[in-house]
Amino acid sequence: MLSHALTIVINELEKHLTDAYEAVAPQVRLANIAEGVGNGANAGVPRDVLSFSMVNLREEKALKNGPHYARNDSALRVVYQNPPIFLNFHILVVATHGNYENALLMLSRMIRFFQFNNVFDQNSVAPDSLTKNLIGKPLDHLEAFKLIFDLYSPTMEEVNHLWGTLGGKQYPFALYTLRLLELKFQAVQSEAGLITDVVTDFGQRNAVPGR
Repeated sequence: MLSHALTIVINELEKHLTDAYEAVAPQVRLANIAEGVGNGANAGVPRDVLSFSMVNLREEKALKNGPHYARNDSALRVVYQNPPIFLNFHILVVATHGNYENALLMLSRMIRFFQFNNVFDQNSVAPDSLTKNLIGKPLDHLEAFKLIFDLYSPTMEEVNHLWGTLGGKQYPFALYTLRLLELKFQAVQSEAGLITDVVTDFGQRNAVPGR
């Protein structure tokens, strides 16, 4: 589902760059920047693209204690299942352009895109963005979603640790927090009927004389 979420956002960014700047696709790729940048067959990330890489994830603790059941009032049933997990991700966007000026140009275009459009859901994105470049099975794809991109400003120490962990030299980049991706598997653990009536009128039977 994370792959589908990032693919949707990449499709939206690619469409924006094509419509606003007449850029020739592909301009944006989903790739692991730790595999290196280059033009060879063994390079993980090609030159002259904006590369999206996930570098960290965290659970959203504030939404951890959700209900373990869902009511179906029309069928008078209650379904018991584990609540979904809400995750926040750190997404590293790297401009791999060989020309430094072009790298800064594309990076600024990307930042401006998320400045005016940082919330994505199934109703606001283009229909093609939901289906283009999909991989996996239908269970791997998002149905209802709300993705929020916030710019994250790391300290110089964090930048040093980040690129040191990735094992490569630093390229022009921006770091974003992708918030509130809901992950769940539609598996019902148990099911029962709803309680519709509660009897509170209790009476006491009179004792039989002589007993």
